[in-house]
Amino acid sequence: MTKHAHEPTNEQLEEIIQDLDPEYIDVDPLKKSYTQSIIQNEERYASIKEQNTALMVIDMQYLDAAPGYGVFADPKTSGVPPEAQEYYFSTLENIVIPNVQRLLRTFRSRGFEVIHTRIMSLTKDGRDRSPGHKRLKLHAAPGSKEAEFLDEVKPVGDEIVLNKTASGCFTSTNINYLLKNLDIQGLFITGVYTNECVSTTVRDASDLGYLVTLISDACTTVTQELQDSTVFTLQDRYARVIDTDTAIQEIEQYASR
Repeated sequence: MTKHAHEPTNEQLEEIIQDLDPEYIDVDPLKKSYTQSIIQNEERYASIKEQNTALMVIDMQYLDAAPGYGVFADPKTSGVPPEAQEYYFSTLENIVIPNVQRLLRTFRSRGFEVIHTRIMSLTKDGRDRSPGHKRLKLHAAPGSKEAEFLDEVKPVGDEIVLNKTASGCFTSTNINYLLKNLDIQGLFITGVYTNECVSTTVRDASDLGYLVTLISDACTTVTQELQDSTVFTLQDRYARVIDTDTAIQEIEQYASR
């Protein structure tokens, strides 16, 4: 098997595993097996070479990613503490949005599919929403500001836009059908919130057999602790986790020219 510069060697994997807390190893005995099967998988590079990989941008919209709108229309009643809101919007502005922009430029310039998802009901009153979204009073009506994408990362041209009314893309849209039609095998996933819609989509995609890559600095949530714990849980079991620089390097290195 060919090694790639950004991949850990078998020896490095052994060291990583040995350095883990023994109690953690005991409760996750398959960690090594998952690491080898998720990270060291040549199929993901073939999917890039053959342009069978897509970039997913999840829920980068006014409903949940802009101060003064939707979830954060009234900061005092949002349920998110002020310090968590400060962390979230600071991370979005300074890290996540710039990185998603970089990824969009790279994927677009190489002719890869870009897929955007957003929370938006089919009906004005939201009666078609999932029970979970109704309980949370989460609603972005068609044509509303909350349903709009953030201008910095909005779709261009005929990029695919999927509207959903639940956490996961695979349970509330026809994305699996579309990906099969497009012959997409690999997914590079970004967006918000890491511990909710992003995590659900990563897990579902992995279960359905997609080669999932989570871009750790192109997704975020309301606290560093939630971000870290979610990424830790997903890493090597449901997705390979890399940063934006590595993702761009891979696309530029392996994409057909």
